[in-house]
Amino acid sequence: MSIFVNPSLSIEEAEFSLSATRAQGAGGQHVNKVATAIYLRFDINASSLPERLKQKLLNSNDNRINSEGVLVIRSQNHRTQEQNKREAIARLKEFINEGSYEKPIRKATKPSRSSQRKRLDSKTKSGVQKKLRKKIDF
Repeated sequence: MSIFVNPSLSIEEAEFSLSATRAQGAGGQHVNKVATAIYLRFDINASSLPERLKQKLLNSNDNRINSEGVLVIRSQNHRTQEQNKREAIARLKEFINEGSYEKPIRKATKPSRSSQRKRLDSKTKSGVQKKLRKKIDF
């Protein structure tokens, strides 16, 4: 089964692994007996992502990527394993989407003739106004 990251990109479920562990923090006895926290491991190098995107993700300064190039996402915010799985997969999609974003190339523009003329006219008008404020010498 494929997970669609964006309209042009999808990853197979076999490319990442999910494992359940006990969650940390408050929660009483429920936390101590149920494995609801999810670890999602995604090997960037072995994935089917385009090579350019792989390099961009690996070069990102994200502390969730270990030295072998495996992205590790831990999700433990919810009480159920299913909700934590959904959140971990959503975070994986978000991570890949952020990496696939490229800034559009900026095109240099010039001011129009009329805007240049208006700017110079306002400067002239301002200069004349300042000149009229001076004392008149006889």
